[in-house]
Amino acid sequence: MTVQTADVVIVGGAVMGSSTAFNLAERSDFDGRIVVVESDPGYEICASARSAASIRQQFSSAINIEISLHGIRFLREIGDRLAVDGEQPQVDLNEGGYLFLATPDKASILQENHALQRELGADIGLFDAQGLQARFPWLETANLAAGCHGLTGEGWFDGYGLMQAFRKKARSLGVDYMAAQARIEKQDGSGWQVKLSTGEIVSTPVVINCAGASGGREICEQAGLDVPIVPKKRCVFTFDCRDRLEKFPLLIDPSGTYVRPEGTGYICGSAPPANQDPDCLDFDVDYNLFEEHIWPTLAARVPAFEAIKPGAAWAGTYDMNLFDHNAFVGPVPGCDGFYLALGFSGHGLQQAPAVGRGLAELVAAGQYQTLDLSPLSIERLFGDEPLVEKNVV
Repeated sequence: MTVQTADVVIVGGAVMGSSTAFNLAERSDFDGRIVVVESDPGYEICASARSAASIRQQFSSAINIEISLHGIRFLREIGDRLAVDGEQPQVDLNEGGYLFLATPDKASILQENHALQRELGADIGLFDAQGLQARFPWLETANLAAGCHGLTGEGWFDGYGLMQAFRKKARSLGVDYMAAQARIEKQDGSGWQVKLSTGEIVSTPVVINCAGASGGREICEQAGLDVPIVPKKRCVFTFDCRDRLEKFPLLIDPSGTYVRPEGTGYICGSAPPANQDPDCLDFDVDYNLFEEHIWPTLAARVPAFEAIKPGAAWAGTYDMNLFDHNAFVGPVPGCDGFYLALGFSGHGLQQAPAVGRGLAELVAAGQYQTLDLSPLSIERLFGDEPLVEKNVV
């Protein structure tokens, strides 16, 4: 059996794995061989392809805000950063902003988050109910106390396009992509063997686990690590509205239900109740969630949505981190050469530019050089110190 060698093997070639591969391959201080192993080469079921694809700075933790501040800068520059042979990718970035709404009992949390966001440089506006009504006349504000709107730097984009742009650029820089299932084993002495379903074996000193919901937990188990990451189904629904609603943002109702424009219509979704949220075993759409919860909630918040025409719907998965809904990023103490980018809980697309850059810095330079991502280290799991994020959507 032929054993290949590589300097780095990345398991998972969607947006996170391909961002990491690109960021590492473009560095002048790294010239090793990078192999990306992807079990779904058509990207039919990966989260990157089925996501609602958005970016925000409206988090309550500094690290998540800073990660997305880098992300928006990258998306604005993507044509130059990821061009191949003069061809610039397009991801149709729309900076329509998030609009987080708060009832009186949650207004103080929104105000506290807003202060941190502004301190770190995010362009977020804070409005009382009267200000919201003036800015968004189609909005029902009777039970609202406040709302925060991303004036610039937040919005939505083509997530599949971003993933493919990273992948195309990485391949142009010499990264090898292999279509296979991967299983890892620690070698005697040092390093790893990555055994592929094709029968091939790749020997490497470094494995980066970007396998997401499709196998990230299993790869960790093969390295002797137990992580509380599970695949959770999330459904996205589309609809048309006969009324034209101007300057519609990505609206987050106090219930957590969201809606945003998509083409001439809208897409929407909501997490199901915790007791009705089993691990994802299929991609069947839960239409009852739309009929019984999402539509009534949106119609109460935006009266024009009482008369809509439902359209297509689809389901995808989150690699949900049950510990604190934040990703595990970086090296695993006591497991030499094993790195994580896992458990993004729905934030992977917007965090991929910064996380890929950070992992590349760790591998090539041995430390973070731009943005310190150590708050996302798995050491917080070992120490039972969750990273509290109040703005979980």
